[in-house]
Amino acid sequence: MIRTISFKKITLVALCFISLQVTGQWKTLDAKGHSTARHENGLVAHQDKVFVIGGRGMKPIDVFDPATKTWTNNATTPFEMHHITPVSIDGKILIVTGLTGKYPKEQPITHVWEYDAEKDQWAQGFEIPLPRRRGGAGVTVHNGKVFIVGGIKLGHTSGTSNMLDVFDPKTNTWTELTDAPHIRDHSNAAILDEKLIAFGGRNSSYHEPEAFGAFMRQVNDKVDVYDIEENVWKTLKTRLSIPTAGAGAVVYNNRLYYAGGEHAPKPASSRTVSFGLDAKQWQEEPKLKRGRHGTNAALIGNKMYIAMGSGNKGGGPELNSIEVLELK
Repeated sequence: MIRTISFKKITLVALCFISLQVTGQWKTLDAKGHSTARHENGLVAHQDKVFVIGGRGMKPIDVFDPATKTWTNNATTPFEMHHITPVSIDGKILIVTGLTGKYPKEQPITHVWEYDAEKDQWAQGFEIPLPRRRGGAGVTVHNGKVFIVGGIKLGHTSGTSNMLDVFDPKTNTWTELTDAPHIRDHSNAAILDEKLIAFGGRNSSYHEPEAFGAFMRQVNDKVDVYDIEENVWKTLKTRLSIPTAGAGAVVYNNRLYYAGGEHAPKPASSRTVSFGLDAKQWQEEPKLKRGRHGTNAALIGNKMYIAMGSGNKGGGPELNSIEVLELK
């Protein structure tokens, strides 16, 4: 329901297969300039640069130029923004979901915010309907519209959801779509083969009497697929091979790449995996040089970038490094 508001031969074959499947290695870039350590930040590719936005506390926008391997520092956010997934659309960067305030009862942001990178200026936009406000959601762009799936309404306390919405910045309208099969927050969304994929994340609403942080173990390995044209969800039999929360993801050549994230062990995950809807199998890729969570990933050309985030589950250490993986 939609509501608007020979052994030699064998060896050669094997080597050919491997060369087709394996990407390069993650590299930590020796960048010039200053980058601000942070986590629970947003990260997005915009105008062939990597923009790192928000995070806990008031932080400047750090901009990485791959051409010069240089960081520059722009204005801070209008207020503390974290658990955000910025998107680049129509020449601007939009924040359509996120949290503000202190752990564990962080409040959802109330409006869509627009950042003009050329003017280094913020503007408050559309007021998000009260029941649809949340942070830590999966956010992606398709045909000029922003899709938001999952997320949590009250910080790390309650309200993990399976809501699906679409925001159209051209008409300034917000539309409620069919709920996803599974609730999740600190999660991801992507467009793959013209389908919306919801994956990763956890249920941060889950608590135990003597273990408030028991939600760290409630990771979600289910992969939900939404047919945008048909308005129908399905759940794949194939499960996410590294169920984590707060990971980075990009799509390249009709393949989804998923890196890092937070789970029950103390160190953040350093694993990277990839997935295609044709074979429906997750494949191991090179590991990050530094496991991290609480950040996004960005694609520029055939290069996947990930920066900042936390090296362990929870809030530290906050990182200020940037890594790149060349995709084949």
